[in-house]
Amino acid sequence: MARISKESTEDVASIPVQAVLEEVLEDLEPQIGQAGAQIAVQLDGEAVRFSRKNLKSILYNLLSNAVKYRSPNRQLRVRIACHKQEDYLVLVVEDNGLGMDMRQEEKIFALFKRLHAHVEGTGIGLYMVKKMLENDAGKIKVESQVDVGSAFKVYFKR
Repeated sequence: MARISKESTEDVASIPVQAVLEEVLEDLEPQIGQAGAQIAVQLDGEAVRFSRKNLKSILYNLLSNAVKYRSPNRQLRVRIACHKQEDYLVLVVEDNGLGMDMRQEEKIFALFKRLHAHVEGTGIGLYMVKKMLENDAGKIKVESQVDVGSAFKVYFKR
């Protein structure tokens, strides 16, 4: 975690989101296949000025969480899209998984906090995602509903 702030500016460049997403989807292909997930992508050639390694980590974390926290009652559907909003490029990763109780919102990005104990994890992934974004003037927000799904909105400063 100490490396996050130090390394966040070392490899900053204009990074095509689609290219990094394709790497992450390839890395997660076994889990995505086993889950029978449907992934819909709408990126339109968007690029962000960010650390490639950190962008890959953010995408990996959000997509692997979507797979881990899928609902056993329906096929997993994940939508990944980008749009511009004011001074940000917003990357949205939306799923129809277990969802989260937003009354516990303060725990979602907190270090070592987890909302679903039935799945293995350390409670550091979303914390690290938040720190990587904040170190580069970005932010992350979530909208979620139990047994409906979650939408993570990642704001990259333009």
